[in-house]
Amino acid sequence: MDNNKSRGFTSNIGAILAAAGGAVGLGNIWRYPYMLGQNGGGAFLIVNLFFVLAIGIPLMMTEFVIGRRTQSNVVGAYKKLERKKGWATIGYFSILAVVLIYAFYSVVAGWTLNYIVLSCTNSLSGLTPNEIADAFASFTAGSFWPLLYQFCFLMLTALVISFGVQKGIEKISKILMPVLFVLLLLMVVRSLTLPGAKEGLQFLFKPDFSKLTGAGVLGALGQSFFSLSLGMGAMVTYGSYIRKEDSLFKTSLWISVCDLMVAILAGVVIFPAVFSFGMDPAGGPQLVYVVLPNVFNNMPMGGLFAAVFFLLLGIAALTSTISLQEIIVAFSVEELHWTRRKSSIISMISIFVIGIFCTLSFGPIRHWTLFNRTIFDFFDLVTASYLVPIGALATTIFLGWFYPKVEVKDEITNGGALKCRFFELYYFILRIVAPIALIIIIVSGIVG
Repeated sequence: MDNNKSRGFTSNIGAILAAAGGAVGLGNIWRYPYMLGQNGGGAFLIVNLFFVLAIGIPLMMTEFVIGRRTQSNVVGAYKKLERKKGWATIGYFSILAVVLIYAFYSVVAGWTLNYIVLSCTNSLSGLTPNEIADAFASFTAGSFWPLLYQFCFLMLTALVISFGVQKGIEKISKILMPVLFVLLLLMVVRSLTLPGAKEGLQFLFKPDFSKLTGAGVLGALGQSFFSLSLGMGAMVTYGSYIRKEDSLFKTSLWISVCDLMVAILAGVVIFPAVFSFGMDPAGGPQLVYVVLPNVFNNMPMGGLFAAVFFLLLGIAALTSTISLQEIIVAFSVEELHWTRRKSSIISMISIFVIGIFCTLSFGPIRHWTLFNRTIFDFFDLVTASYLVPIGALATTIFLGWFYPKVEVKDEITNGGALKCRFFELYYFILRIVAPIALIIIIVSGIVG
């Protein structure tokens, strides 16, 4: 049996980079910049920053408290903390959410791997906009290649996980996250030197509160929650690896800063370039896999910058899939007493089997629907609108109302070694503000 608990992070920077890598994902690059531009630019940024500080960081601290207090996986943590039976259900809820998220997220991660190959071989160069769009549609609708790339990405993730927390997750995070920032900054410089880049920056940052509707404010609230990978057990799991002497507040703050910086820098890379060549900005996969290849085809040395961009996109996807699989592996090692290698292999194969249905829902089985949605879209909906926010809500209720306040404070202050002047404010957010915000997110998902 592997002793998972003895393999915690060796340093605070390792914990920050690993957890930040788990938070930083594809959504930072294709979703956040577009939301920023469509909802008043700087106005949306201000509101989102407020929600990150007021709700996102406290929720992250809450999950860290649970993980570090127990030094256990997301299920084992609640088993150790619960005074009455039943709260461990939250952990199983998180495992279910992660399995479904990983199943459809690995599909898009596979697309990214494919585009790394295409850009490195210059296969998209010279194609017309329609040909690029057709190539993307043809690839996603296929059976063999999308599944192959999905499986390759899953294997790569499992390989990292199999080496453990220190030699696998922490080590690779210390390499990939700095590389991610270097590549982003390289792309930022290139994008800002393009003619007409100013228009793209205005789309992103010019404050226009008239465009910030109620839906935009709700989007900023949801973004502050989902962008930090809260509510799925990732931060509980990583929290169990954080050293006892590290400040949970400072760790949460730095992770949030890294996550927000990646999202903003991605916008500075993408939209000045998009506007420079007179193309319409879009959100989601269409932006990354259709619009941007056209931008690179019109850019001097576009093939090189396409390869750099899709490489950084792949890094963002990999750091996210690592955090997702580690939740499952930590559970299997500690609760089922499997070895880490066995757990990595079995979880990889299980996710791939489930993920096959998500991949093929763009092609051969696109007519198979659940509640009028493809399997891919259904998994996305049920996790984002129900499983994850409900799990997070249960977490805040448990720690805020059913777990002793003195023990929460003891963990945040490292046994009284750290001053915590803001504790009462944090505890108020935990008990009142965060649950209300999560209920709003859940209700909006139901009525929306």
